[in-house]
Amino acid sequence: MEFTVKLADAQSRVIIEKGCHARLKDYFSHTGRVMVISDDNIPAGLKETVLNQFDGAILAEVPQGETAKSFEVYGNLLTTLLENGFSRKDLVIALGGGVVGDLAGFVAATYKRGCRFISIPTTTLSQIDSSIGGKVAINLNGIKNCVGSFYHPEIVFVDIDTLKTLQPRHFYNGLVEALKAGCIRDAQLFGIFKDHAHEISADSPYLEQIITKSLLIKRDVVQQDEKEQNLRKILNYGHTIGHAIESVYNLHDYYHGECVANGMVMICEDAQIKSDLVEILGRMHIPFVKEMDMEKCIEFIKNDKKASGDAIDVIKVDRIGEAYIEKIKIDELRKYFGS
Repeated sequence: MEFTVKLADAQSRVIIEKGCHARLKDYFSHTGRVMVISDDNIPAGLKETVLNQFDGAILAEVPQGETAKSFEVYGNLLTTLLENGFSRKDLVIALGGGVVGDLAGFVAATYKRGCRFISIPTTTLSQIDSSIGGKVAINLNGIKNCVGSFYHPEIVFVDIDTLKTLQPRHFYNGLVEALKAGCIRDAQLFGIFKDHAHEISADSPYLEQIITKSLLIKRDVVQQDEKEQNLRKILNYGHTIGHAIESVYNLHDYYHGECVANGMVMICEDAQIKSDLVEILGRMHIPFVKEMDMEKCIEFIKNDKKASGDAIDVIKVDRIGEAYIEKIKIDELRKYFGS
């Protein structure tokens, strides 16, 4: 399957096809320099498959996890591009999960004011959510995605076969973003999780449908509101509290999707939806945060880029498939902690 994300000044082709990462030049042409940015946990064979398709391609490996989204790593990557004579017409490829996509995209966006950029997401989280939409960023002082921009990849290659290399915790972590998409926009997608959460795996017949539905939901929202002025904010369901939990735990102990899952449950005020979420997440082996410093979370939320003065827009769902935005005082968020 292939579709296009069409925006005012850019567009991204999204290709969903098994084995597509091994046939990149079937979909685009490039004769210049190539740098593949990946992390040290991606299988060597996958890296070699991508590198071998381009003469003289450079591999830049970064540490696995959020620590890679630092100014130091970002600066080292820019220096490598410069020392190897990359121009704006040359190509950066992100090969990995959401962290690699965020980092590589920000490098591509800012090197000489923008060079070519292609994404090959290899995790459920990146295939379902972060690979499209154009948000690229690094972290600052423990605050997630504090420095960033909008920069869309020319092409996103979604190869579901790459998910077979994931450990179960990473696999289910990313599926939370699909569950979120069902909550805010697609009751049928939510129903797949409600009926089949215990059956979903890398070999599941439901997986491609889940990924495709999630990406199409995000495409439709982003096309209507690229720069998150209004509608796109609904994609942040569970994220305000979730990002704060990530920051409190130094972007380390809990994964992004796990924190978002906790945020979704905590912000939910409908008893039936909350019960369904807890049951689904339990079947997906998502851990619930046992202890958190509420006051530290509130302080991180005050520094959230979506905060405005003493208030912040929070996404709520009272009916599956329908999300709405509510502006509340940040201090009032305390009532959701421990719920």
